[in-house]
Amino acid sequence: MSSTTCIVLGIPVQEGAGRLGCDMGPSAFRTAGLVTELRNLGYAVEDRGNIAPAPQREVRHPNSAIKALAETVAWTEAIAEAAYQAGGDGMPIFIGGDHSLSAGSMTGLARRAAKEGREFFVLWLDSHPDFHTLETTTSGNLHGVPMAYATGLKGFNGYFPDVRNPLNPQNVCMIGIRSVDPAERAALATVGVTVHDMRAIDENGVAPLLDAFLKRVAAADGILHVSLDVDFLDPGIAPGVGTTVPGGATFREAHLIMEMLHDSSLVRSIDLVELNPFLDERGRTALLMVDLVSSLMGRRVLDRPTQSYRHTPKAH
Repeated sequence: MSSTTCIVLGIPVQEGAGRLGCDMGPSAFRTAGLVTELRNLGYAVEDRGNIAPAPQREVRHPNSAIKALAETVAWTEAIAEAAYQAGGDGMPIFIGGDHSLSAGSMTGLARRAAKEGREFFVLWLDSHPDFHTLETTTSGNLHGVPMAYATGLKGFNGYFPDVRNPLNPQNVCMIGIRSVDPAERAALATVGVTVHDMRAIDENGVAPLLDAFLKRVAAADGILHVSLDVDFLDPGIAPGVGTTVPGGATFREAHLIMEMLHDSSLVRSIDLVELNPFLDERGRTALLMVDLVSSLMGRRVLDRPTQSYRHTPKAH
């Protein structure tokens, strides 16, 4: 039995996304057996249910494209506090919900790391860098801003909660990126985030790219947070997402990342975001995401059951 307690926090936020359905994500992860899988792997699990947003206040921004600003700010306040508390009690697993939830999870966990005197690192597995500010977003969908917010970019003060412990951009590694807006590209070029797009994975394989980052985290005795967006995966294997971008990570690439993360013993928290059960096929994406978490938490390839059929020899 592992001494780690997994703390499951449901975040039914959908206001940051462009279409409805992500609020059903927490239920889908639970239905797909997340808690059971973790317990089967020997972990104590505390499911704290779904958190609710903080009380809304009126917030207006000159960028008229922005949608649901007051709602997203209220969610961010509540998630940051829940993340800070859970980070001191065990290993938080945030089940979303769209990627705007990471504005709260990353800032709350960075505050916890600072209290422990540890450096905070983030592995961002996503097709998008989510590096827009409130000024630069043209879609107005605020699941596109959490990384810019958590790293302390300008333009959020007076709207979002103040970031007490900004995440050092040089402690961020993005893998799987394949959809970047011009404003995000310009911002990323100046701050020192490590970005490995799908071409880098094609040319190098994912293992050396991730290994180099994990060595940096280990050398700093850092705390590692993993933010896993469904659209990191190729839509052919994970259709249950509203932001499909072709050419994503394969089943084996995703599992290899999770297995390497387990071997590193560095991961202290996880986001599972952008699952939209309304767009899924019979729970296929939810089951795959739970399968990936199982790999991250220690299930080995040799323990993996055959899922769809059992081979029987032909009669002669």
